[in-house]
Amino acid sequence: MSLTATRRLRKRRLKADINVVPYIDVMLVLLIIFMVTAPLLNLGTDIQLPESQARSLSTPKEPVIVSIYADGRLALKVHDGANQEVTAEQLAQRLSALQQTNGELTVLVNGDAEASYQTIMGGIDRITAAGVGKVSLLSRPAGDP
Repeated sequence: MSLTATRRLRKRRLKADINVVPYIDVMLVLLIIFMVTAPLLNLGTDIQLPESQARSLSTPKEPVIVSIYADGRLALKVHDGANQEVTAEQLAQRLSALQQTNGELTVLVNGDAEASYQTIMGGIDRITAAGVGKVSLLSRPAGDP
């Protein structure tokens, strides 16, 4: 063999392998970054929710509905009767009488959408002052006229 032929054999041959060491280094750096920042990404707030044995209410068989209008007027509808406008004193008397005859009385409050929160809460205060222990709010699904 000639001298040039031996030099060709000794020359390095090109490798077709991929060097993955830099990719592993980048992956480990990203892993560390994500492990450090993940606990910091807690977007919610920590609150302690109250514990309750509350069940969903079933609709009473004989509903008593108190309507509270935006201007503060009150109306009472007992069972399937008409919606009668009453004063605060009349409401308290009638609800007290109903509570005495039915110990499990549930009053549904039908508040006007235009009424202020204070007006609705004032009506609920009048209902609970009459001795009614179960008061629920009525609502209408969105889009329902």
